[in-house]
Amino acid sequence: MNGRSQIFENIDALYAALEKQWQRVAHEAIADHGAFHVALAGGSTPRNFYKKLAQQSVVDEHCWHKTHIYFGDERCVPQDHSDSNYRMAKETLLSAVPLLPEHVHAMFSADFSVEQNVARYETLLHDTLPQDVNDCPVFDLVLLGMGEDGHTASLFPDTEILHESVKSVAAQFVQKLNVWRISLTFPTINAANHVAVLVAGDAKAKILADILSAEKNAVARYPIQRVNPTGQLDWYLDTAAAHLLNIQD
Repeated sequence: MNGRSQIFENIDALYAALEKQWQRVAHEAIADHGAFHVALAGGSTPRNFYKKLAQQSVVDEHCWHKTHIYFGDERCVPQDHSDSNYRMAKETLLSAVPLLPEHVHAMFSADFSVEQNVARYETLLHDTLPQDVNDCPVFDLVLLGMGEDGHTASLFPDTEILHESVKSVAAQFVQKLNVWRISLTFPTINAANHVAVLVAGDAKAKILADILSAEKNAVARYPIQRVNPTGQLDWYLDTAAAHLLNIQD
């Protein structure tokens, strides 16, 4: 895989570095095209980053007013459900910073079917984001996590959504979780200007070592290995996740 791996001695150092990247990309995007378009990740590691960002961010009010929040994936549950990525983001970040309400773009609404939500979100992305030469929406920053099975967003192993090459957004029934999910697809993730992957904890060390030590042209064994953006890819790793790697910070 391409990209840069950064290893931090603890999770607070990881969050501090990611916060600096968030600020830098936000200011560059606003200066370039008048808005900062960022897709949030779900999961425990991003959750705690959002709390830090809300508490310590030095991004000014003007910058927040020009920030648009999207989601990399979502469970098909009501927005107040405990499994909702929207609810998590609202509780940790969105309610604590001066975002404009119309700039927060939830991925799922219980008022619509799964298919309608997919169509609505795809239209939204094409209407609000810049487009690349292939008419794919371009995020300024996409935040991703990684599961212990190598999935990212809702791109799980052995699912049809992995092969989606046209749509920007798609739905997938995840059999092992018995739930429908909506996710950005690989074409959309890989069109982003910046992608940051957050991986923390000893439980992910073995699979992370497999992924980052794989030969450049090897067949992708895990979904996250298909994350190869045209822009910058950064891996934010803590020492627990990275202790089996042979790379230096």
